[in-house]
Amino acid sequence: MFDFTKLFPQTDARNALTDWTQAWSALGSTVGSSRASGQGQEDDYLQYGRNLQFILQTHGKQAMEHAQQTTKANLEAWQKVADSLMTPTMAQHWWAYATDSAQRAVLFADAMRERGNHFVEHEEGSNKTVLSWDHEVVVDGTELPRPVNYSLVRIIPPEAVSVREDGRPYIIIDPRAGHGSGIGGFKHESEVGAAIHGGHPTYFVTFTRLPMPGQTLADVTAAEADFVREVRRLHPHSPKPVIIGNCQGGWASMLLAATNPDITGPVVANGAPLSYWAGQKGKNPMRYLGGLVGGATSVRMLSDLGNGQFDGSNLVFNFERLSPSNTWWEKYYNLWDHIDTEVPRFVGFERWWGSFYYMTPEEIAWIVENLFVGNRLGRGKANLSERTHVDLREVNSPIIIFASHGDNITPPQQALGWVADLYTGVDEIKARGQRILYALHPSVGHLGIFVSSSVAKKEHGEIVSTLKAIEALSPGLYEMVITEERGEGVEKSFQVAFAERTIEQMMEQCGGDDSDKPFATVARFSELGTEVYDLAIRPFVQSMTNQASAEFMANTNPMRLQRWLASDRNPAMQPVKALAEQVREDRQATPDDTPVRQWERFNAHLVTQMWDGVRDLQNAMIEWNFHLLWAAPPVQALGERLGTTVAQSEPREDLRTLTQVQDALDRIDLGGFADGVVRMLIFLAHSRKEVRRSRLERSNQMLLSTEPFASMKPKHRTRMIHKETLIVGYEPEAAMAALPKLLASAEDRERALALCEQIAGPREEMSRETLDMMNRLALALEAAPLTSDDPATATRKAA
Repeated sequence: MFDFTKLFPQTDARNALTDWTQAWSALGSTVGSSRASGQGQEDDYLQYGRNLQFILQTHGKQAMEHAQQTTKANLEAWQKVADSLMTPTMAQHWWAYATDSAQRAVLFADAMRERGNHFVEHEEGSNKTVLSWDHEVVVDGTELPRPVNYSLVRIIPPEAVSVREDGRPYIIIDPRAGHGSGIGGFKHESEVGAAIHGGHPTYFVTFTRLPMPGQTLADVTAAEADFVREVRRLHPHSPKPVIIGNCQGGWASMLLAATNPDITGPVVANGAPLSYWAGQKGKNPMRYLGGLVGGATSVRMLSDLGNGQFDGSNLVFNFERLSPSNTWWEKYYNLWDHIDTEVPRFVGFERWWGSFYYMTPEEIAWIVENLFVGNRLGRGKANLSERTHVDLREVNSPIIIFASHGDNITPPQQALGWVADLYTGVDEIKARGQRILYALHPSVGHLGIFVSSSVAKKEHGEIVSTLKAIEALSPGLYEMVITEERGEGVEKSFQVAFAERTIEQMMEQCGGDDSDKPFATVARFSELGTEVYDLAIRPFVQSMTNQASAEFMANTNPMRLQRWLASDRNPAMQPVKALAEQVREDRQATPDDTPVRQWERFNAHLVTQMWDGVRDLQNAMIEWNFHLLWAAPPVQALGERLGTTVAQSEPREDLRTLTQVQDALDRIDLGGFADGVVRMLIFLAHSRKEVRRSRLERSNQMLLSTEPFASMKPKHRTRMIHKETLIVGYEPEAAMAALPKLLASAEDRERALALCEQIAGPREEMSRETLDMMNRLALALEAAPLTSDDPATATRKAA
């Protein structure tokens, strides 16, 4: 028999064939044992059947509930429409509607022409972003030692806005997921707006359409680190900059902070898929797509067919097919329905949505293998390069995660599941000195996280306010709870509190998480498939591809073709502009409350419901087929060695044996006034299990303006808070008993109690737990309790 391994390098080929042989042997042995076996294998198959049944029941139940709701609503809506149609002037309404429709058709065609022209402009080399703010280039990434197609720009604040040069800078990183940059500053009320109006110097990371040859994610991360260093050079007296990342920019921000912990400040990850395997059965099917398209093999082939470039329109298409009703109907009908007012918003957004960007094969392969299919970043298994391992536990600055239950692209489990995968519990988070905060929105969609004005006013505005004092928060896991406060005649305001949570509570709030074994199987299959593709198929694909074939494939892509056909490059569209100008001069719009317009909207809503039904059926089939294929007990043998996380694979160590914990416990009775005050504040925080932002801001003000804290370097204050958190957490009784040694003099004790009372806030606002803890602290320091009328208490209040 001919030896095919002679065609390729022997070592690689034999390793690949050995892996395949072992995998199929495992499959065979599993199948064989299941036939002969026992209760264990039978239970596996029973569970497999139950899961498939649960998926069908869940999607069927959702479809039935949706059908019942829409049927009732449709009957009520139709009754109103039918009543309105029973009018003797219907002939006049129909004539006016016909005129209006003809005019709207011309204006609609002109809007599509504008969209097409923006697309053609972009395809021919324009690097305009959708940033609505004036900006200037600070660092051009193409001129760096490791050139990339990224640049750092500074947002120029409007004349009416004052920015403090010594304020904490903000750097915003947008997603590079097939689209261009700028969505984080698409509107005035945006992430950029929240930072600028907060008085912060604000920077934005942009990128161009084509990557530099050979560009890798390691190069991009190195460039972003250079950007941060330049910002720190421009603001030498400011705290470390805040890094805000949107969607895929979120995990890029985490990569930056994990590999450069010495230069980055707090990290805010908005809708970032950091744990792509996480989720619930019956919801959010996008996580299953990688298993149905062959894993990373498909993106390697698409990159080769693109002559060494991966076309981002493939990613945009994945997003579009998640919501066919919006993709194929709703956004166009909304434009048609509000043609006189909607054109600027539609064209502006489509300018971003329809601008397709490229990646190198190395970039897209890393993303798929480490995130979408392999989930290595969330499991602590990712390597940015051969020499750089990425462990998100190495991020030593505060992390804020913002996610939404209405996000069908990055549901809360994917945004927060990495915490459960990497940490054994909150005790480990505290032991490592980390602060992780999360905020969950009940309904906003994925793009709404970045572009919604209401989210910008509330969540992003409050996050910016919180970041001013976040270093005063002791290590731990917190939920950022934002409540609205509004009185009569009073402008709306928000109250922010940080509630301590366990990892189990956090995941329960997310909705729980399913088994990751099927995804581990997909990841292993993807590894084997890419090896076989690289060895046996890739040479032939590359030999048949050139630049001309790559351009033909890109230009005939439906995502591009539909926009090109609507542009002025199509001779049939050239008269549209003049016709639209004539229509605007003689516009005869039909009022919205006319019977025919009501009838139109009713029918449009029926079309939306039809497309929603298609979506529901599509989601059910995606999830059913994924589990049918990859959750079968014999197939799961492929992924057994990958289905574990850091928290599962490493032995559960006694955290008390960690060096930082032992160092802290050795210093229980060592320190001075500053250590004693911080320890007392941590006791107060633990007593209530929640910290109001107002109290956090008072703590931060004390740390910045009161000696001996004010003269400390920020990192020394952070280390002291970490040390005292460990002491209070592991030895609370000994920590309380040692307070008199830290605060030896009566003057220090009275001053410390006065500071704690000042930070705790007015006595009438204190909880019972806080009052009790204040009295315990006073008792430990042999001072008058807070509830006493002793003259010492009055003296402390005056101080």
